[in-house]
Amino acid sequence: MSKGEIDIRSLQKPFKTQYRADPKSSRITLTAKGGETDTPLSCSVDIGRAIYQAEAHTGVGGSGSAACSGDLLLGALAACAQLTCQLVATAMGIETQRIAVTVDGDMDLSGTLGISKDVPVGFSAMRVKFEIDAASAGEEQLRLLQEKTEQYCVVLQTLLHPPKIEAEWNSAG
Repeated sequence: MSKGEIDIRSLQKPFKTQYRADPKSSRITLTAKGGETDTPLSCSVDIGRAIYQAEAHTGVGGSGSAACSGDLLLGALAACAQLTCQLVATAMGIETQRIAVTVDGDMDLSGTLGISKDVPVGFSAMRVKFEIDAASAGEEQLRLLQEKTEQYCVVLQTLLHPPKIEAEWNSAG
C-alpha cells in the first residue's frame, strides 16, 4: 500500500473503540531477551518476532560487525520517531514527499570502561532531527505535526520520562 491509500483513522478506529470500552485491553507487555554467544563481546537479542545480533562497541573491544546496545537504543528512537511522524502526518492529511529522522547520541566510553568514577556511564546527550518535505503543508500544520509526533512517540516519551526499572537476579546454583 502507498501512503495515499492508507486511512490511518479508519485503521485505528476499532482499536480506539475497543480500548475505550475495555481500558485494560490497551495494556501490553513487550519482551526482549538477551542470550549468550561464544564470546563475551557479543550476544543475541530476541524480540519475539526476530533475533538480532549485538556486540560491544568497537571503543570497548567489539569488532564492529554488529550493532552495539547504544546503536539499538538510538535505532529504537529513530524508528519510533519516524513511524510516529509518518502516522501523524497521514492522519492529519498532510501530504509528504519525504520524512527522514536521524538520531545522534554522545557518550564518553571511559565511563563504560570504569576509567573514571566522575564520567557517567551512558549517553550524555541525544539529538533527534526531523527532515520533512511537505511543500503543501502550512506553518500551523507543521507545528501541529511536530507537537503531536513528539507527544505520541513512545520511545521519546519514555526517555524524557523514564519509567521505574527493576532488576531481578536469579542464580541457578
